[in-house]
Amino acid sequence: MRVKIYGAGSIGNHLANASRKLNWEVDIYDISDEALNRTKNMIYPSRYGKWDENINLFNVKEKLDKSYDLIIVGTPPDTHIGIALKAIEERPIAILIEKPLSTPDLEGLDELFEKSKKFNVRLFIGFDHVVGLATDHVKELNQKLDFGSLKTIDVSFREHWGGIFNAHPWLSGPKDSYLGYWARGGGSLGEHSHGINLWQYFSHLTGNGRIEYVSAVINYKVIDEMNYDELSLVTFQSETGLVGRLVQDVITFPPIKTANLIYEKGRVNWNCAIGKGKDQVKAIDYEGKLVQKDFQKTRPDDFVRELNHIESVIKSGEKSPIDIERGMETMMVIAAAHKSAKENKVIKITYDSGYRLDALK
Repeated sequence: MRVKIYGAGSIGNHLANASRKLNWEVDIYDISDEALNRTKNMIYPSRYGKWDENINLFNVKEKLDKSYDLIIVGTPPDTHIGIALKAIEERPIAILIEKPLSTPDLEGLDELFEKSKKFNVRLFIGFDHVVGLATDHVKELNQKLDFGSLKTIDVSFREHWGGIFNAHPWLSGPKDSYLGYWARGGGSLGEHSHGINLWQYFSHLTGNGRIEYVSAVINYKVIDEMNYDELSLVTFQSETGLVGRLVQDVITFPPIKTANLIYEKGRVNWNCAIGKGKDQVKAIDYEGKLVQKDFQKTRPDDFVRELNHIESVIKSGEKSPIDIERGMETMMVIAAAHKSAKENKVIKITYDSGYRLDALK
């Protein structure tokens, strides 16, 4: 696979490293020579031991006659749509866009979706947790356990963003990036949108479909020029009437990243990062019988698995839980949550009206 990565930041380095572990050809592009130098001399060697001389670095101003199988958009979310629209014209087999897909104004989503179909380019969104080992195990348990019907889903994706800035020492804090601005795709709903995406995944998995109604209480912080959602409490109702809740924040340490599926006769608990380098899934019935499985892995392993998944579904033509449609659903929920908090009412998402703000009633 020939891979082009837009963005020499944290996610660009993770996916470059994952691509090289799969022996793929990798070129990283950025608008900043400083960022490219930082990748080569600081980020990559500090994370993975040494710089990989097989990775090529280019300023985006350089016009190179090269074609790629996979293009990765690893830039800030308020640039995703514009870059992806242009990347489609390069005619790769697929494009992977880091989460969140866009900003909460949903600008350009319909255009991106239609253009990808016109040029026959497959789009994926970087919600790597739903293709992880632990999530696959939940899928297996859901198929074989006799727990009866699902009653609710409860997801927490709560993590102090100090960890993000430890991984980005060139940033002094959230004001230096999109993170401190919910309208740019930052804050708790945007940055930790894995939580919403997990809720959606498990709803689809259990036959309960998309999120249809959204009600949110959000604690916004306005500090200097920043405006971000520090803590978001959201309740959902799916197309089948399944009701559940979500909590996302940027203040909790140590992190809490869990999903609980509550059935008639038991529950399944998905846990991310239990201790160092371990995910865990527990299933317990109402008689107290416990089934537990641990999954040893590192964060770089998550990205290798994500890219392996993408290569596999490209070859097979199978649907994927990280296909563009799921990413657009997640953005609709983020936009609906902000609208609900602002207007203090329940918001209905009408997906047949397109992926735009006027589809939120």
